[in-house]
Amino acid sequence: MLAFMSTVLVFGVADFMDDKGGLGASPVPLYLQLADIFRYRIERRIWAEGTMLPSIEVLMKEFSVSRVTVRQALQLLSRSGLIQVQRGIGTMVLKNTARRTPVKMETTLDALVEGYRGDKPVVTNISDSSAPLSLTESDGVPASSYHHLRRVHARDGVQYCVISIYLEKRVFKKAEKRFRNEIILPVLMSLDVTVAQAKQSLTISKADLEVSQLLGLPLGDPIANVRRVLVDPDRTIIYVAEATYRGDYIHLEMDLKA
Repeated sequence: MLAFMSTVLVFGVADFMDDKGGLGASPVPLYLQLADIFRYRIERRIWAEGTMLPSIEVLMKEFSVSRVTVRQALQLLSRSGLIQVQRGIGTMVLKNTARRTPVKMETTLDALVEGYRGDKPVVTNISDSSAPLSLTESDGVPASSYHHLRRVHARDGVQYCVISIYLEKRVFKKAEKRFRNEIILPVLMSLDVTVAQAKQSLTISKADLEVSQLLGLPLGDPIANVRRVLVDPDRTIIYVAEATYRGDYIHLEMDLKA
């Protein structure tokens, strides 16, 4: 069993607060900072489903921001489906009727492959070509050439992942048709290929314009960036994946050893 080396970076509400409890001097626009705080409260049921949010005036006073800033933050969460703004009544936290099945970020390669094996997302290819790959010395030894596949994965009608995958050219040629139409890791592990080491890292950031359009997310919504690298016994890099997931589709769970 090959274990992934995982790095997790998580932002909480405190990252945007100054020592007086207000919004900090961050380069992130105020309405995005405020939306993050509101989302934090909703996800942790500080503002429970079916309840009304405090009035705009109360929120303006609490965070020392303008009416426009509060309205922009509320509009962002409304487009995410977390709240409903009702004119003359107030803003209500919506019940989440569509319970999503999260994508588990496994910490072993075997578990990750098994998790994908039963998954049948809709795969939409964006790019399919030979392309250069940016690597670091710690990744391993570069192969002479790679085939690049960039695609969007969707499940139950929701686009949840944009992923770029680089396969060592000789490995790609072993199962070109399957690689283009199926989830790649289970296909790779079904071939006569030996993986000697696997690394995975995860960071949290916000959706830029391209990702927001591809995944149908409001600009600035939370996303998880995952990078995976697989090498063979000669330390040749045979697989690199750079994936961006919707923040509400990621679930990371690890057993901590005493």
